[in-house]
Amino acid sequence: MRGYAFLPGSGDRRRRAGPEPYGRLPGPGRDGFEARLSRRWRGLLVLLALAALSPVLALQPHGLATPTGRALAVVLVVVQAVALWWMGVRPGRVTAIVFCAGVLLQTLFPSVGPGISLVVLSTFAWLRPTRLSLRGLVGALLFAVPPVVSGRWGEAGVWLVAALLAWSWGALGRARSARRYAEARRAVLEERARIAREVHDVLAHTVSVMVVQAAAADDAFDLDPGQAREAMRQVESAGRQALTELRWFLRAIRSADGEESGDAAAAGGDPAGGARSLADVDRLARTMSGAALKVTVRREGDGFADVPAGIGLSAYRIVQESLTNTLRHADANRAEVRLRIADGELRVEVTDNGRGAGRSGGAGAGHGIIGMRERASMLGGSFAAGPLPGGGFRVSAHLPLGGSS
Repeated sequence: MRGYAFLPGSGDRRRRAGPEPYGRLPGPGRDGFEARLSRRWRGLLVLLALAALSPVLALQPHGLATPTGRALAVVLVVVQAVALWWMGVRPGRVTAIVFCAGVLLQTLFPSVGPGISLVVLSTFAWLRPTRLSLRGLVGALLFAVPPVVSGRWGEAGVWLVAALLAWSWGALGRARSARRYAEARRAVLEERARIAREVHDVLAHTVSVMVVQAAAADDAFDLDPGQAREAMRQVESAGRQALTELRWFLRAIRSADGEESGDAAAAGGDPAGGARSLADVDRLARTMSGAALKVTVRREGDGFADVPAGIGLSAYRIVQESLTNTLRHADANRAEVRLRIADGELRVEVTDNGRGAGRSGGAGAGHGIIGMRERASMLGGSFAAGPLPGGGFRVSAHLPLGGSS
């Protein structure tokens, strides 16, 4: 992912095309965001300092001979300009140097005022969290000393207000940048979780079926070669199905990023290799039945063809994960999948006749239960899993049809 540029206090975000004024460093601050100045922005600060302060060379210094005062002015201007080049590396020290040099310049040339100190203060407030940038605001009070000493109270008051506004402008820009950074990070984490759920659901189901079928083939290899051969065909079919689903999933990710390859485009939107839906539950039941778990699918209500794609995919994954857990952990030979549309929601229920005890649906559950609960909650629905009183296990989910797809 390419970086974004943030200008202090502006709240604007611009896609980077070459060097950016601002970027992000690893090692975030207390507010979760750390920034740095790019080479281009540091160069702008140096040029700004030279352009704003060079006119002092034409002024008469206060309290010193003209040659001495102007020589000292040249030194102070150069010190500020050179220090600003390191603003992105040591912003606290650079701000202190600029402020001290600025106060001396203001003492020698009262008409110059604070120079570029307001820009430096605003930039410092953007670069560092509030608890640190407040020190810069306190340091800016130094510029009020020369006017106060000379009795120019109005000028001192104006400077204090200007310093407060400059600091607020930079702090506000940092807050906006930090919020966008947090939102982007949260989006990345959610996308990682979604990818992990999809890969887990596909691989856990497929590997479980392949292990069961391979064990059955091994048991029947000598006694019934035909049955063993059929079991190995089931292994091959499960592997091909998993590869198809993974290819579709990777193609969907590339398409979302605008990086769909020629092979992906050529594959097109083949429904057989695309996103799973409620229409694929019957095929899933047949696959599980071939792995010695007899699955019955019951549908109640109308409108299954109109279920949004996202809700249909989540319902399919919940059924898939439930049956996979039954096959792996329940020691069951029968399972029932019940799909019902009523009261504006899709109700999914999976029950089996296996061992209910020891299979927890609570906080100690594995990633499968957690993933199913996350799928339901993301759609604004509810999820429950637990053993049945008379034995067996039940997984149920209610998915609002008006939820996000």
